[in-house]
Amino acid sequence: MAGEPQDDCLFCKIVKGEIPATIVRETDTTVAFRDINPQAPTHVLVIPKAHYENAAALAAGAPELAADVLRETQAVADEEKLDSYRVVFNTGSGAGQTVWHAHAHVLGGRGLQWPPG
Repeated sequence: MAGEPQDDCLFCKIVKGEIPATIVRETDTTVAFRDINPQAPTHVLVIPKAHYENAAALAAGAPELAADVLRETQAVADEEKLDSYRVVFNTGSGAGQTVWHAHAHVLGGRGLQWPPG
């Protein structure tokens, strides 16, 4: 069920403290941690503590929580002293989503060309 922790979800396990992560920020509703395969000098994932499969499900099911995630991307960028950065939500395997728990990638610290990919 949307919003409920999933036993087989890597990010739900990080939220519960069952799997270690390098946490950079935590609020009542979100956790931000360093990506284990960084694609930029700063690569932090911001996730809702509640389980939603992807960004679309999060926005539809809990728009206030989606807003919390977006607010935290700015807080991460501020703490990392990024004057410019990219926020990416991959939705679906064709877009590169590999963990089925909504998450925002905060990327910065180098030039980010357009178009990506």
